[in-house]
Amino acid sequence: MKKIYACLLLGVLSQSVWALDAADQQRLSDIQQRWAHIQYEIPQDQRADAFEQLSSQASTFTRERPAVAEAWIWKGIVTSSWAGAQGGLGALGKAKDAKADLEKSLSLDPQALQGSAYTSLAALYDRVPGWPIGFGDSEQAEQLLKQALQLNPEGIDSLYFWGDHLYRQKRYAQARDALQKALQARPRPGRESADAGRRAEIAALLVDVNKKLK
Repeated sequence: MKKIYACLLLGVLSQSVWALDAADQQRLSDIQQRWAHIQYEIPQDQRADAFEQLSSQASTFTRERPAVAEAWIWKGIVTSSWAGAQGGLGALGKAKDAKADLEKSLSLDPQALQGSAYTSLAALYDRVPGWPIGFGDSEQAEQLLKQALQLNPEGIDSLYFWGDHLYRQKRYAQARDALQKALQARPRPGRESADAGRRAEIAALLVDVNKKLK
C-alpha cells in the first residue's frame, strides 16, 4: 500500500494565491513550504510524523476558513502525502479523506490554484486501488487531468501528472512529450525546493519512459 501512495500529490503547488487576503496567503505559503521540506528534504522514515503535524495545521486552516478553496486543496494534498508516508491499511482511509477535501474545494471554486484540485484528485484516482478495495479509476483520472490542463496547460504539476497517467496507460510516446514539456515549465518564485523535487521526479520517470520506447 505504501508504494501505491508514494508519489501521491507530490506538490500540486500553486502558481498564484492572488485571490486570498494577505493573512491567508501567508498561511497557505507556510503549509506549502513545510510540505516541500518534508517531502523532499527529510528522511523517508521521518515523513509520516511530520505530515501528521502538518495535517493538523492544514485542518485548522479549513476549520477557521471553511470557504477558502485553496485551504481544502492543501488539506487534501497533505493528507494524501501523509498516507503515502505511512502506508499500510490506514493509507486508504486517508486517501478517501483527501478525496473528500479535494471535492469540497471543487464545490467552492474549481479554478482555485489554477485547477490544482483536478490534478490532485486525478492523482488519487490513478493510484488508489480500484473496486472492491478502493475508488481508483483510470478513466476518471484522465477526465480530471484534461480539465486540469484546460486551466493550466503549461504547469509543471498538471503536465507531470498527465505524463505519469499516460505512462501508466502505456502511451509512452505521448508520456515522453508531456514530461519533456513539463521540464520547460517556468520556475515558481518561492517554490524552488518544490520545483527541484518535481523536476527530479520528471527526470526519473523519463528514464523509464525512454526504456519502454527502445
